[in-house]
Amino acid sequence: MTADFIDQAFIYVRGGKGGDGIVHFRREKFVPRGGPDGGDGGRGGDVILEVNPHLNTLAHFQHRRRFIAPAGGRGGPNNRTGKSAEPLIVPVPPGTVVYDADTGDLLGDLTEPGQRLVVARGGRGGRGNARFKSARFQTPRLAEKGEPGEERNLRLELRLIADVGLVGVPNAGKSTFLARVTAAKPKIAPYPFTTLVPNLGVARLDDETALVLADIPGLIEGAHKGVGLGHDFLRHVQRTRVLIHLLDGLSADPVADFDQINAELALFDPQLAQKPQIVAFNKMDLPEAQARWPQVQQALQARGYEVYPISALTGEGVRRVLWRAHELLRALPPPPPEEALPVFRPKAEDPRAFRIERTPEGFRVHSKALERAAAMTYWEYPQAVRRFQRILEALGVKQALREAGVQPGDTVFIGDVELEWQEDYGIDEP
Repeated sequence: MTADFIDQAFIYVRGGKGGDGIVHFRREKFVPRGGPDGGDGGRGGDVILEVNPHLNTLAHFQHRRRFIAPAGGRGGPNNRTGKSAEPLIVPVPPGTVVYDADTGDLLGDLTEPGQRLVVARGGRGGRGNARFKSARFQTPRLAEKGEPGEERNLRLELRLIADVGLVGVPNAGKSTFLARVTAAKPKIAPYPFTTLVPNLGVARLDDETALVLADIPGLIEGAHKGVGLGHDFLRHVQRTRVLIHLLDGLSADPVADFDQINAELALFDPQLAQKPQIVAFNKMDLPEAQARWPQVQQALQARGYEVYPISALTGEGVRRVLWRAHELLRALPPPPPEEALPVFRPKAEDPRAFRIERTPEGFRVHSKALERAAAMTYWEYPQAVRRFQRILEALGVKQALREAGVQPGDTVFIGDVELEWQEDYGIDEP
C-alpha cells in the first residue's frame, strides 16, 4: 500500500447510445418499386465494472470520473443492421462495493477476480424505415434514432479482503507486527497514527500455508462517529474473518484499551463484535510489559479470550499467534457476499404518466418515456414529427398543455428537445 491509497470514489457512468436507424429505399435497375430497406441501428455498449486482482486501491478514479460507453453503429441500406458497440470495461480492485450514489441502493459486491457487474446498459438501436412498412403504409419516410443509454452516479467503496485484521489502539505495534511476518513495508515510528492508510501483507507459515493480513490504522474513542481516522478505515475490518487484537504492553491500562477498541467495533457494526479474536500482548521484550503481563492475562482469560505474550520487534511468540489464527480460519465458513437490504418503494411510475411545469422560458413536460421518444425522433422527417404528435395526442399531453395556458409561439421542452407550440398543429420544431 502507498500513500495514494484511496478507498472511496464517486464516478458517473453512461451506457452507449443506440445506433440510428435510417430511411432508405431500394434503387435497383428493373425494380421500379423496391420499397423501404433502411436497417436498424446497433445496440450501444454497456458499462461494466470488472475485478482486476492487480489493483488494491481506487486511486485511478481520482483522474477519471466519467465513463461513457461507445455508441452503436448506424443502420445501412439493404436492411443491414448497424454494429453493436463493445462494452466499456472499467477495472476495480477486489473488495469493491458498488452503490447508487443518488438512492443509496447497493448494486453489487465485487470480490472475485474477473467478476463483472453491468452498471449502465446501452440503448437499443433505432428502427429503420423498413420496420414501419405495412399494407397501408408502403413508403414510410421515418425512422428512429438510437435510444439513449442508461446513466447513473455511483459510489465505490473499497473494503480490503484479508483473512486476518490487526486492530488496536495507536502505537500498539500493528505495523511492526505486519513488517515482522510479511514483506510489507509500512511506515513505523514511536508515535500515534504512524499508519495513515491500511496495509496488506502475506504471511507464509510454511510452503502450503499463507495468511493475508491487514494492518488497520489505530482506533480511538469515538472512531465509529468519524473521530480520528474514524469510519473511513473501520469499514476495512468488516471483510476480515479473524481479528488479532494487539495490546500495548506499555499502556497505563491495556484492559481498558481492549474494551475501548471492542466498543468502537461494535458501535460501527454489531457483527464485528462476533468475529473471533486472538489477543496478543505486545512489547514483551521490555521489563515494564513483562511486569504487567500476569495481571492482563488473568483479566482477559477470565472473559474467555485467548491471550498470547509476544514481541513484534523481536518476533517472540508471533508465529504461534499466526498458526492459531490459521486454525480459527479453517473452522469458519467462507464469508458471504454483501447482500442488499430489501428496499420497499412506491409502485413503479406509469410510463404514460407525465407532469407539466411552467418555467420562465416556457413549458417543460416531465416524462421519461416522452423524453426518450423525443430523443429518438428524426425531426427532419415530417412523418416522424407526425408520429410524435400522435403520441402526444394519445397521452393527453396536448390537452394538458392547453389547460396549462400554452399560447402560439411558446416553447415546449421535452428532455433536451425544444419545440414551438402552434395551435393548428400542436408543437413543431422551432
